[in-house]
Amino acid sequence: MRRLWLLFAQIVTVALALWFIVATLKPEWLSRSPASISLQSTTVPVREADEAAPSPQTSYRAASQRAMPAVVNIFTTKTAKQQQHPFGDDPLFRRFFGDNFGAQDERQLSLGSGVIVSPDGYILTNNHVIESADEIEVALADGRKIAGKLVGTDPETDLAVIKVSLKDLPSITLARHDSTKVGDVVLAIGNPFGVGQTVTMGIVSALGRNHLGINTFENFIQTDAAINPGNSGGALVDTQGHLLGINTAIYSRSGGSLGIGFAIPVSTVKTVMEAIIRNGQVVRGWIGVEPQDITPELADSFGLRKSSGTIIAGVLKGGPADKAGVKPGDILLAVGDYPVTDTVAMLNLVAQLTPGQKIDLVVLRKTQETRLNVIVGRRPRMKQAPLQDTE
Repeated sequence: MRRLWLLFAQIVTVALALWFIVATLKPEWLSRSPASISLQSTTVPVREADEAAPSPQTSYRAASQRAMPAVVNIFTTKTAKQQQHPFGDDPLFRRFFGDNFGAQDERQLSLGSGVIVSPDGYILTNNHVIESADEIEVALADGRKIAGKLVGTDPETDLAVIKVSLKDLPSITLARHDSTKVGDVVLAIGNPFGVGQTVTMGIVSALGRNHLGINTFENFIQTDAAINPGNSGGALVDTQGHLLGINTAIYSRSGGSLGIGFAIPVSTVKTVMEAIIRNGQVVRGWIGVEPQDITPELADSFGLRKSSGTIIAGVLKGGPADKAGVKPGDILLAVGDYPVTDTVAMLNLVAQLTPGQKIDLVVLRKTQETRLNVIVGRRPRMKQAPLQDTE
């Protein structure tokens, strides 16, 4: 019994000595409770999970490698007459010696880009890249070169389709037309200044840009991805390498990129491309009027409560609208069941109609709404693209 008591006394003495040492040298050890230790141990894995979370994407290698093989370089050649004789512009001289006296042929070369949209060899590009070209040569990303044949053009959207006689080509995947949002990262692929295939990065700056005077039908994607001379007809792709649009124009005072570039969206691209491949051209509706936007001043002069709609400034004599009874000064409020907000909306609504189709036009004439029935005509085909500020 005595021995057990001595052993107990020694254990208590050692424990007290240890407690005294810890309390003197490491007092914080004694402030931890079992509950707090358990709580801290459970928070460690959570912190590690946060640190291990995926970081923002810093490389777009996969998207570039997926899209680049489908982007081609397009070289065009056209012949122009160059007047050499000093009196070549004199009407009397030309009367006796002819318009081509002393003229020499000059071969003009131009460079652009294109996108392979079908393994069968269909390539989409800008109309202004191949406009008036006598010869078209396509250089593939793998180094092969082959002559291209023009399938058709659409100057009013500045799009064209050419074809090469090759099979099993790498083609690009079209993105969903409603997948593009402002702020999305995009890549522009093309051949700027002829230096070779190049990828630049930016974001979608704006959507639905129009009233720019570039094309007749405008619905541009605006981006700050660098687009320079030679990029026309190239691809604007998302971070998956899918086609969002065709690079077509820039706003520039010097000819170089200032961070304001425009691309034709994939929704327009798909519609125009399919029509060209199917018919060789795009067939649009037409009613033969000259529309004009309603400004606040015009709204006041007409006594309008709102500025939506478009004023009919002119009516082509003998055209569909003239036959239906539309008169200059009428305000077009609706085409069928669709309201007209401005001239761009009016052009797009009429263009989507089928020639020969009967449609109601709702017009405001002297404060009274009138419904007129018009037989839609076929929009005359433009010979050249509209004047545009492009590269």
